[in-house]
Amino acid sequence: MNVWLSISDIVLSKVTIGSLQHVIPILIAIVFTVAFIKYANQKLNLAQKQKAVHYLAWFISITLVSFHVYYISFGDYNFKTDLPLYLCSLMALLLPIFTYYRKYWMLEILIFWILGGTIQAIFTPDIVEGFPSFNYIRYWVVHLGLLAVIFYFIFVFKMKPTLKSVFKSILALQVYVLIMMGLNYLLGANYFYLSRKPQSASLLDYFGEWPHYILVGQLVLIPLFLLIYLPFYLLERKNRSLSK
Repeated sequence: MNVWLSISDIVLSKVTIGSLQHVIPILIAIVFTVAFIKYANQKLNLAQKQKAVHYLAWFISITLVSFHVYYISFGDYNFKTDLPLYLCSLMALLLPIFTYYRKYWMLEILIFWILGGTIQAIFTPDIVEGFPSFNYIRYWVVHLGLLAVIFYFIFVFKMKPTLKSVFKSILALQVYVLIMMGLNYLLGANYFYLSRKPQSASLLDYFGEWPHYILVGQLVLIPLFLLIYLPFYLLERKNRSLSK
């Protein structure tokens, strides 16, 4: 009995960086994404490619919605802190719209939001309960799923951003920030940490007090998004030189 309790404590403990509960989902997602993209490119026609990624998007979105329904029904749900309004959760909710319409302007926004925000969440996971908790499964399905979808669009549909996309994505983020500020005011909440910094130590501690840390954080996004765009720029430049 004590042995099983000890195993349960280990499995359900907070996920730490570099632990098996951190590394294994990432490895599974890498294998899945590479295989998914390779299979789509080699075996599927255009209509099937579109359906495949759309089904994946629905799986990600339904997983997130199911978690919140479960949490509302059986957990201590707090509408001031737990609504799916944080950027990654919001993108997961809207993902089926993107995979259905496949508009280029949507890609221009999402590619930087996903690569800029999701990768950080993957390298430094903030999961209180480990496997097999619903929150653990939801966390990895959402974050790794977003990356799988965006890489699918890059390597299957060959959709890539331009330099203008960087600034379009930043501009769209300002709209999101303004909306979140309004919702925070109405709900008395602190989504996206726009009302106050988190109580625990974070990178925002180096950006000054409110509202300065919001402005500094926005400025930091410019070099970050440009860094994300750099590989696409270099690849395009290489292709142009080879075509001459």
